[in-house]
Order: sequence, then structure tokens, then C-alpha cells
Amino acid sequence: MNINKNPILFTLTAIVTVLIGTIAMVFYPMTLKSTQPHNDMQKPYTALELAGRDVYQQEGCNNCHTQTVRPLKAEVARYGAYSKAWEFEYDRPFIWGSRRTGPDLHRIGGKYSDEWQYKHMIEPAKLAFGSNMPKYGFLADMKIKAKRTEASMKMLGFPYTPADIEELKSKNQLDALVAYMQILGTAVPRPPRAAMVQEGEANPLAGDAQEVKKGEKLFQLNCMGCHSIGAEGEEIEDLIWVGTSADYEGWEMVGIVADGFEGSMPPFGDFMGKEKIWSIISYMRSMEAK
Repeated sequence: MNINKNPILFTLTAIVTVLIGTIAMVFYPMTLKSTQPHNDMQKPYTALELAGRDVYQQEGCNNCHTQTVRPLKAEVARYGAYSKAWEFEYDRPFIWGSRRTGPDLHRIGGKYSDEWQYKHMIEPAKLAFGSNMPKYGFLADMKIKAKRTEASMKMLGFPYTPADIEELKSKNQLDALVAYMQILGTAVPRPPRAAMVQEGEANPLAGDAQEVKKGEKLFQLNCMGCHSIGAEGEEIEDLIWVGTSADYEGWEMVGIVADGFEGSMPPFGDFMGKEKIWSIISYMRSMEAK
């Protein structure tokens, strides 16, 4: 029988051939350990973190944020080390996202303090000037579905104890979301940063009134969510003393702004150049003239 002259036989043969090829090339490799990269640094989610991941999907965060840092110079400079395949071992499903209305979040873990994350979720525009991110303070009034999380932990094979599930009953969905955000990308250690300035380096913008004004605008955009100058801004720490205190030299202040403090102040050197930071220091130092 000539298969080319029998449409039914030809169709069935084509379907069987495609199915065999699909199974051999797509589904079978998915069962091989060699196609599932593993690294001991990547740990399964805790019950609270997994609940937070569910909240992340529930609120559609992946519609505006990605979780993949591509191996491009500009992205690595802004976000940190590019994403590794093994970092997604415990993600089911993947929530990489496809568009960036907001920044990529794969290296957000530990970059800010828990307090900052809570404040940002409640009043995004207060910490990120001009942000169009919705407010998520209402999540603090929503309980975690502990039984659902426990079922997910079992299905995914993640280790947990009854105490972990019991703890969820005293937490809310905002707690869970912050816990999830704080673990993202932390399995890859952050490399040490090269010093932005040399010890004893003088401020090249000192005394430049135009740079002081520029520094004031940069301070308002980037710093006033957490710091104040005099009566303005959030009173985590009033920095009015910087202008009159000799405790820190200008070059030391550049280092603080550029490198930040792990878990409390983000490193602004990641996206600000030396000149912009010097402008901010010039503005802060201008207080001693008032």
C-alpha cells in the first residue's frame, strides 16, 4: 500500500512520528537529572516563603516585574549577577515574567530591610518617587491559607514541620510576601564592590551651587523615603548633622552611599555614578553654611 495515496494512513503515520519525536526530544529529557541543574546553595522554600510566592502570583506581580537577570553588561551592572539555571530548581511554575514596568526582582533579597519592604508595599510612591505601583497594605488584613500551603509543601516535596504550618496562622499575606521577597536571589553571594573613591579624595564639585541644587533633587528622589533633612522626609535618621559634623570625610560618605549597608540601606553605587553621589554629598555638606 502506497502511504502517499492513502490520506488517512498518511495522517496517522505523521501523528505517530510527531508524537515519538516530541516524547524523545521534549518529555524524556525532562526526566533526566542532567537537565535539572542542582546546587546545594539553593534551598527549598520555607512554608512562609512559599505562601509569599503564592501571594506574588495572586497579585500579578510578575505582570510588571521579571525575575531573570540576563547576562548583559547593563543588567549585571544594575541588578547583580545574572540568573543561573539552578536557582529556579524549586520554582513550580516559573514566574520569570516577560515585561518590566518595574525593575527586575531576582536579586532583591536582602537588598533592603524588612521595614523598608513593608513601607514600600504600603506606600510605594513614598519610597520610590513617581512609582505607579499599586498599594498592597490591604494584604496585612488577609490571612494565609495554611492548609493550602501545607498541601503545596507536600506536593512539591519541600521539608516542613507542623510548627512551620502552625506559625502561618499568626502571619498575614503581607508578612509572607516580604519573606518571599527577602529570599530572592540570595543563594548567589554578592561579590565585593571595588571602591568608588580613593582614601582622601577631594570633592571635585565642592562649592558649585549648581551641583548643590542637583544634589538636592537627587536626595529628594532617592533618599527622602528613609531620611530627612531638618523637618522634611521620613525620620528614620535626620541627616541635618552631616553638614555640621566632621565625623565623616566626604570620600567616606561617598563610600557609604555607594556601598550601602547589607539589609538596611541599598547600594546606590549600583545605578548612580560617582558624579551624582558627589552632588548629593555637596548638597548635604551645604547645610553647614546655613
